[in-house]
Amino acid sequence: MPKRFRLTRRFPVGMTEDGYRRLTRFADDAGLEKGEALSFVFENFDALMDGDNLRSRLRQFTTTLEHRKR
Repeated sequence: MPKRFRLTRRFPVGMTEDGYRRLTRFADDAGLEKGEALSFVFENFDALMDGDNLRSRLRQFTTTLEHRKR
């Protein structure tokens, strides 16, 4: 029997404009609401991500983060 989809947590999220646009596009393409799309990504995180690529992208993101905050 499939698990019932319940949104059990709500939290304020700060996102970049690029990240928000990408989330919105993904949700629209998948026919999901933004919260449902985020839940899908994080519930299936390991299956969706290539570990080596993730580490590389994370390093790239963190090195530019302070500059992007200004």
